[in-house]
Amino acid sequence: MKLLTFVTDDGLKLGVKSESGVVEIPSEESWPRTMEELIAGGERMIDRIDEYVRSAIDAGELRREEELTFGPCVPSPGKIICVGLNYREHAAESQMSIPEYPVLFNKFNNSIAAHGETIPLPSYVKEGDYEVELAIVIGRTASGVARDKALDHVFGYCIANDLSSRDLQFRTNQWLLGKSLDRFCPIGPYLVTADEVGDPNSLELSCWLNGEIRQQSNTSDMIFYCDELVSYISDYITLNPGDVILTGTPQGVIFGYPPEKRVWLKDGDEIAMEIDKLGRLENRMRARAGERL
Repeated sequence: MKLLTFVTDDGLKLGVKSESGVVEIPSEESWPRTMEELIAGGERMIDRIDEYVRSAIDAGELRREEELTFGPCVPSPGKIICVGLNYREHAAESQMSIPEYPVLFNKFNNSIAAHGETIPLPSYVKEGDYEVELAIVIGRTASGVARDKALDHVFGYCIANDLSSRDLQFRTNQWLLGKSLDRFCPIGPYLVTADEVGDPNSLELSCWLNGEIRQQSNTSDMIFYCDELVSYISDYITLNPGDVILTGTPQGVIFGYPPEKRVWLKDGDEIAMEIDKLGRLENRMRARAGERL
């Protein structure tokens, strides 16, 4: 099932993408009002929504996707945990060692943005960069989960762009500042349930900048696979429904180019990303003065 949120005068609404169009989930009290509530509802809620979607399609109660303004597919994750240097060739292009353990850092909710949203590029960001990533969305509380059971705790997956300000990222030995700027984590367009994705460790992923292919790889090239990441993180941090894990980016980022060939993100740049079965995430960068949003 492909879940999404979209903007209305009454706030974000939940929807389901079908081949015929988008079905809006009812707003009545017995239905989830947010994506986080839907995720917490688990398989029983998904079954109920599936039944409703089939009846809505039969009745022709559909919205045209191209007429919608998307919201983030997970608007308010409890935690956003990111994995650095998780593709061998990306570690090599960054001139960093292959990690022995997953390299973890985080973003915050202020960084969440939607498919189609314009992303502010403040004047103090001198070295903006893109990163296509597979994002895991947790569906069941996970604490000390064994690797062979880890994916049972995953609700679904989406595309994420781990936008980065390299100058701020490497200002100190902590990456947080350069990773957590406002709107620097577009996710979507859909949250696709795990049953529809299948094996997350065998998905093609690509990134284009202004129509030029920049990143192209497969999640099979990850150093630490999705099940291993969920298990490892859960050993130290309890994962709750709606938490998001960004699993790392492959080679092809701007930072990986020789210094003389690096052209950092600028006003008007268009970034598009695709991952098998998850759709296409598109955003445009817009230069802003240094004011806070």
